[in-house]
Amino acid sequence: MLTEPLIQQLHSLKLHGLAAGLEQQLAAPDTQRLAFEERFGLLLQHEVAARASARLAQRLRWARLPQLASLEDLDTRTPRGLDPATLAQVTDLSWIAQHLNVLITGPCGVGKSYLVCALAHAACRTDHSVRCFRLSRLVDELTRMAALQKRSAFFRQLAKAELLVLDDFGLAPVSDQTKRDLLEIFDDRYDKKSTLITSQLPVDQWHAYLGEPTLADAILDRLVHNAYRLNLKGDSMRKHKTTTTAAKSARGR
Repeated sequence: MLTEPLIQQLHSLKLHGLAAGLEQQLAAPDTQRLAFEERFGLLLQHEVAARASARLAQRLRWARLPQLASLEDLDTRTPRGLDPATLAQVTDLSWIAQHLNVLITGPCGVGKSYLVCALAHAACRTDHSVRCFRLSRLVDELTRMAALQKRSAFFRQLAKAELLVLDDFGLAPVSDQTKRDLLEIFDDRYDKKSTLITSQLPVDQWHAYLGEPTLADAILDRLVHNAYRLNLKGDSMRKHKTTTTAAKSARGR
Protein backbone atom coordinates (compact mmCIF):
# COMPACT_ATOMS: atom_id res chain seq x y z
CA MET A 1 0.00 0.00 0.00
CA LEU A 2 1.23 3.50 -0.80
CA THR A 3 2.30 5.50 2.23
CA GLU A 4 0.05 8.55 1.79
CA PRO A 5 -3.23 6.60 1.51
CA LEU A 6 -2.19 4.56 4.56
CA ILE A 7 -1.60 7.70 6.61
CA GLN A 8 -4.95 9.12 5.47
CA GLN A 9 -6.68 5.91 6.53
CA LEU A 10 -5.07 6.11 9.96
CA HIS A 11 -6.37 9.68 10.34
CA SER A 12 -9.84 8.61 9.18
CA LEU A 13 -9.80 6.00 11.95
CA LYS A 14 -8.78 8.78 14.40
CA LEU A 15 -5.41 7.11 14.96
CA HIS A 16 -3.64 10.46 14.72
CA GLY A 17 -0.76 9.56 17.02
CA LEU A 18 -0.07 6.38 15.09
CA ALA A 19 -0.12 8.33 11.81
CA ALA A 20 2.31 10.92 13.18
CA GLY A 21 4.58 8.15 14.45
CA LEU A 22 4.59 6.44 11.07
CA GLU A 23 5.54 9.69 9.35
CA GLN A 24 8.41 10.12 11.81
CA GLN A 25 9.63 6.60 11.16
CA LEU A 26 9.54 7.11 7.40
CA ALA A 27 11.60 10.28 7.82
CA ALA A 28 14.20 8.53 10.00
CA PRO A 29 16.15 5.86 8.05
CA ASP A 30 17.59 4.38 11.26
CA THR A 31 14.17 3.02 12.26
CA GLN A 32 14.19 0.79 9.17
CA ARG A 33 16.77 -1.38 10.93
CA LEU A 34 14.44 -2.12 13.83
CA ALA A 35 12.39 -5.28 14.00
CA PHE A 36 8.70 -5.05 13.10
CA GLU A 37 7.67 -5.53 16.74
CA GLU A 38 9.93 -2.66 17.86
CA ARG A 39 8.62 -0.29 15.20
CA PHE A 40 5.04 -1.25 15.96
CA GLY A 41 5.67 -0.71 19.68
CA LEU A 42 6.95 2.81 18.96
CA LEU A 43 3.85 3.54 16.89
CA LEU A 44 1.61 2.43 19.74
CA GLN A 45 3.52 4.67 22.15
CA HIS A 46 2.83 7.61 19.84
CA GLU A 47 -0.87 6.78 19.81
CA VAL A 48 -1.08 6.37 23.59
CA ALA A 49 0.75 9.70 24.12
CA ALA A 50 -1.48 11.49 21.60
CA ARG A 51 -4.65 10.22 23.24
CA ALA A 52 -3.40 11.18 26.71
CA SER A 53 -2.59 14.69 25.44
CA ALA A 54 -6.02 15.06 23.83
CA ARG A 55 -7.73 13.81 27.00
CA LEU A 56 -5.80 16.31 29.14
CA ALA A 57 -6.71 19.15 26.78
CA GLN A 58 -10.37 18.17 27.07
CA ARG A 59 -10.14 17.96 30.86
CA LEU A 60 -8.62 21.45 31.01
CA ARG A 61 -11.26 22.90 28.66
CA TRP A 62 -13.99 21.45 30.85
CA ALA A 63 -12.32 22.61 34.07
CA ARG A 64 -12.00 26.25 32.90
CA LEU A 65 -9.19 27.10 35.27
CA PRO A 66 -8.77 30.88 35.66
CA GLN A 67 -4.96 30.71 35.46
CA LEU A 68 -2.16 28.37 34.49
CA ALA A 69 -0.49 26.92 37.57
CA SER A 70 1.49 23.85 38.50
CA LEU A 71 2.52 22.20 41.73
CA GLU A 72 6.11 22.16 40.47
CA ASP A 73 6.11 25.98 40.44
CA LEU A 74 4.46 26.34 43.85
CA ASP A 75 6.39 28.81 46.02
CA THR A 76 7.18 26.97 49.25
CA ARG A 77 10.01 29.30 50.29
CA THR A 78 7.87 32.32 51.17
CA PRO A 79 6.59 31.84 54.77
CA ARG A 80 2.82 31.35 54.62
CA GLY A 81 2.15 29.16 57.63
CA LEU A 82 1.69 26.01 55.55
CA ASP A 83 2.04 22.78 57.49
CA PRO A 84 4.43 20.68 55.34
CA ALA A 85 2.76 17.38 56.28
CA THR A 86 -0.74 18.59 55.39
CA LEU A 87 0.51 20.22 52.20
CA ALA A 88 2.16 16.94 51.17
CA GLN A 89 -1.08 15.05 51.78
CA VAL A 90 -3.07 17.57 49.74
CA THR A 91 -0.62 17.71 46.81
CA ASP A 92 -0.56 13.89 46.75
CA LEU A 93 -4.19 14.05 45.47
CA SER A 94 -5.11 10.70 47.03
CA TRP A 95 -7.93 12.53 48.83
CA ILE A 96 -9.81 12.75 45.53
CA ALA A 97 -10.09 8.97 45.29
CA GLN A 98 -11.09 8.95 48.99
CA HIS A 99 -13.87 11.51 48.31
CA LEU A 100 -12.53 13.97 50.86
CA ASN A 101 -12.59 17.78 50.70
CA VAL A 102 -9.94 20.49 50.98
CA LEU A 103 -10.62 23.90 52.55
CA ILE A 104 -8.03 26.64 51.96
CA THR A 105 -8.37 29.89 53.88
CA GLY A 106 -6.28 33.02 54.23
CA PRO A 107 -6.17 36.74 53.45
CA CYS A 108 -6.41 38.25 49.99
CA GLY A 109 -3.37 37.77 47.75
CA VAL A 110 -1.68 35.11 49.86
CA GLY A 111 -1.78 32.55 47.03
CA LYS A 112 -4.98 30.57 47.61
CA SER A 113 -6.19 30.75 44.00
CA TYR A 114 -2.80 29.77 42.59
CA LEU A 115 -2.60 26.74 44.89
CA VAL A 116 -6.14 25.74 43.92
CA CYS A 117 -5.40 26.02 40.20
CA ALA A 118 -2.19 24.02 40.65
CA LEU A 119 -4.11 21.27 42.44
CA ALA A 120 -6.87 21.31 39.84
CA HIS A 121 -4.34 21.17 36.98
CA ALA A 122 -2.59 18.23 38.65
CA ALA A 123 -5.96 16.50 39.02
CA CYS A 124 -6.61 16.96 35.30
CA ARG A 125 -3.17 15.53 34.52
CA THR A 126 -4.02 12.43 36.57
CA ASP A 127 -7.22 12.02 34.52
CA HIS A 128 -9.73 13.36 37.06
CA SER A 129 -12.69 15.39 35.85
CA VAL A 130 -12.66 18.91 37.30
CA ARG A 131 -15.04 21.90 37.31
CA CYS A 132 -13.89 25.27 38.62
CA PHE A 133 -16.00 28.32 39.55
CA ARG A 134 -15.70 31.48 41.53
CA LEU A 135 -18.72 31.37 43.81
CA SER A 136 -20.17 34.51 42.17
CA ARG A 137 -19.87 32.88 38.73
CA LEU A 138 -21.53 29.72 40.02
CA VAL A 139 -24.43 31.82 41.32
CA ASP A 140 -24.76 33.46 37.89
CA GLU A 141 -24.73 30.05 36.20
CA LEU A 142 -27.36 28.70 38.57
CA THR A 143 -29.57 31.71 37.80
CA ARG A 144 -29.09 31.22 34.05
CA MET A 145 -29.87 27.51 34.26
CA ALA A 146 -32.99 28.24 36.29
CA ALA A 147 -34.18 30.66 33.59
CA LEU A 148 -33.56 27.98 30.95
CA GLN A 149 -35.27 25.36 33.12
CA LYS A 150 -32.06 23.30 33.13
CA ARG A 151 -31.17 23.41 36.83
CA SER A 152 -31.56 19.66 37.31
CA ALA A 153 -29.30 18.89 34.36
CA PHE A 154 -26.71 21.35 35.68
CA PHE A 155 -26.80 19.74 39.14
CA ARG A 156 -26.22 16.35 37.50
CA GLN A 157 -23.22 17.75 35.61
CA LEU A 158 -21.69 19.11 38.81
CA ALA A 159 -22.35 15.86 40.63
CA LYS A 160 -20.33 13.93 38.02
CA ALA A 161 -17.18 16.04 38.41
CA GLU A 162 -14.64 14.18 40.52
CA LEU A 163 -13.36 17.53 41.83
CA LEU A 164 -15.46 20.67 42.17
CA VAL A 165 -13.51 23.87 42.91
CA LEU A 166 -15.24 26.88 44.46
CA ASP A 167 -13.05 29.98 44.77
CA ASP A 168 -13.81 33.05 46.90
CA PHE A 169 -16.43 31.44 49.13
CA GLY A 170 -17.78 33.99 51.60
CA LEU A 171 -16.70 37.06 49.64
CA ALA A 172 -20.24 38.43 49.24
CA PRO A 173 -23.64 37.62 50.76
CA VAL A 174 -25.71 34.93 49.02
CA SER A 175 -29.47 34.54 48.79
CA ASP A 176 -31.52 31.86 50.52
CA GLN A 177 -32.04 30.21 47.14
CA THR A 178 -28.28 30.04 46.59
CA LYS A 179 -27.84 28.47 50.03
CA ARG A 180 -30.42 25.81 49.14
CA ASP A 181 -28.66 25.24 45.81
CA LEU A 182 -25.31 24.87 47.57
CA LEU A 183 -26.83 22.35 49.96
CA GLU A 184 -28.13 20.31 47.02
CA ILE A 185 -24.73 20.46 45.30
CA PHE A 186 -22.80 19.42 48.42
CA ASP A 187 -25.35 16.76 49.32
CA ASP A 188 -24.92 15.19 45.86
CA ARG A 189 -21.15 15.08 46.40
CA TYR A 190 -20.94 13.98 50.04
CA ASP A 191 -18.90 10.76 50.32
CA LYS A 192 -19.04 10.40 46.52
CA LYS A 193 -16.86 13.18 45.08
CA SER A 194 -14.42 15.83 46.34
CA THR A 195 -14.85 19.57 46.76
CA LEU A 196 -12.09 22.19 47.11
CA ILE A 197 -13.00 25.60 48.53
CA THR A 198 -11.05 28.80 49.10
CA SER A 199 -12.17 31.61 51.35
CA GLN A 200 -10.85 34.73 53.05
CA LEU A 201 -13.07 33.83 56.00
CA PRO A 202 -11.77 31.35 58.58
CA VAL A 203 -13.82 28.16 58.58
CA ASP A 204 -15.20 28.93 62.05
CA GLN A 205 -16.90 32.03 60.56
CA TRP A 206 -18.67 30.18 57.74
CA HIS A 207 -21.70 29.35 59.88
CA ALA A 208 -22.28 33.04 60.65
CA TYR A 209 -21.70 33.92 56.97
CA LEU A 210 -24.40 31.49 55.81
CA GLY A 211 -26.73 32.97 58.41
CA GLU A 212 -29.71 30.60 58.40
CA PRO A 213 -28.78 28.06 61.11
CA THR A 214 -30.51 24.99 59.69
CA LEU A 215 -29.06 25.40 56.20
CA ALA A 216 -25.66 26.38 57.60
CA ASP A 217 -25.55 23.25 59.76
CA ALA A 218 -26.49 21.03 56.82
CA ILE A 219 -23.99 22.63 54.40
CA LEU A 220 -21.06 22.61 56.81
CA ASP A 221 -21.81 19.05 57.92
CA ARG A 222 -21.19 17.95 54.33
CA LEU A 223 -18.05 20.03 53.87
CA VAL A 224 -16.01 20.41 57.03
CA HIS A 225 -15.87 17.11 58.89
CA ASN A 226 -14.22 15.13 56.09
CA ALA A 227 -11.82 17.85 54.92
CA TYR A 228 -8.15 18.76 54.99
CA ARG A 229 -7.63 22.37 56.07
CA LEU A 230 -4.88 24.71 54.93
CA ASN A 231 -4.77 28.14 56.56
CA LEU A 232 -2.41 30.42 54.63
CA LYS A 233 -0.91 33.44 56.36
CA GLY A 234 1.39 36.33 55.52
CA ASP A 235 1.51 39.33 53.23
CA SER A 236 0.03 39.52 49.76
CA MET A 237 2.09 37.61 47.20
CA ARG A 238 1.18 40.28 44.64
CA LYS A 239 2.70 42.95 46.88
CA HIS A 240 5.77 40.73 47.40
CA LYS A 241 6.25 40.28 43.65
CA THR A 242 5.83 44.01 43.00
CA THR A 243 8.42 44.86 45.68
CA THR A 244 10.86 42.26 44.33
CA THR A 245 10.48 43.52 40.76
CA ALA A 246 11.00 47.10 41.86
CA ALA A 247 14.14 46.13 43.80
CA LYS A 248 15.57 44.31 40.78
CA SER A 249 14.85 47.30 38.55
CA ALA A 250 16.57 49.64 41.01
CA ARG A 251 19.67 47.43 41.10
CA GLY A 252 19.77 47.35 37.32
CA ARG A 253 19.99 51.13 36.98
